[in-house]
Amino acid sequence: MDVREHFGEIDIYLFDQLLKGRIGPGMRILDAGCGRGRNLVFFLREGYDVFAVDRSAEAVEEVRKLGAGIRPRLQEERFRAEGIEKLSFANDTFDLVICSAVLHFAEDDKHFAEMVGELWRVLRPGGMLFTRLASSIGMESQVRPLGGGRHLLPDGTERYLADAALLHRLTEKLHGQFLEPLKTVQVEGLRSMTTWCLKKPHILFFDPIEEGAGEDHTGEPPREKERE
Repeated sequence: MDVREHFGEIDIYLFDQLLKGRIGPGMRILDAGCGRGRNLVFFLREGYDVFAVDRSAEAVEEVRKLGAGIRPRLQEERFRAEGIEKLSFANDTFDLVICSAVLHFAEDDKHFAEMVGELWRVLRPGGMLFTRLASSIGMESQVRPLGGGRHLLPDGTERYLADAALLHRLTEKLHGQFLEPLKTVQVEGLRSMTTWCLKKPHILFFDPIEEGAGEDHTGEPPREKERE
C-alpha cells in the first residue's frame, strides 16, 4: 500500500486519534477550514460520511475535485464555501468535527468565541471535537500582545493565540470532557502548536459562549439542561 496515497497529508495528530480508535467507520465528519482537503483523503477512501467547509471558494472547489476523483457520486453541496463562525449545518449533525490550523486566524476574542461555539453547536452529543491551533503555551515571553487576543510571533506573523487557561475555561463553559491533556509542540522557538481534543457531553442544549472569550473575559458558565 502506498501510505501517502491512502492517507494523503493527514495531520499526524489527527492520525493519532485514528490509531487510538476514537474515529470509526460510518461516522459523519465535518472538516471545518478544510483547505484543499489534506485531512480528508483517508476518510473519503474509506467511505466516511464527509462534509467540509472553507472560507476560500477556490479551496472548496479543489476539495470537490478531490472528492469526485475518489467517490464520484458524492454531492457537491457537501463541500461549502463559508466561514466557520456561521456554519449552515443544523445542531448536533456530526460525530467528529475537525478544525486543524484554523482557529488562530480569529480576528479577536469575539471571533474566536464565535468559531468555537459553532464547531460545538454542530457536534452531536457524544461526538469529538479535534482542533490544532497556535498558542502562547511555552512562548509567553517570546510573543508580543497586540490586543484582542492577537499576538506578534517570532516568525513575524500575527495570530490569535490561546493559552492553557483560556482553553481550560472554554472547556468548562462548554461542559466538554478532555479526551487527553493539552499537547503543545514548539517549532524552533518560532511558534507553538497545541492539540485541543474534547468530547461533547450528552446534553439537550447549551447556551452560546459569551462574547469576548480572551484573558479579560469573566462571566458565569452557560446553563445546560440534562435530558429528562
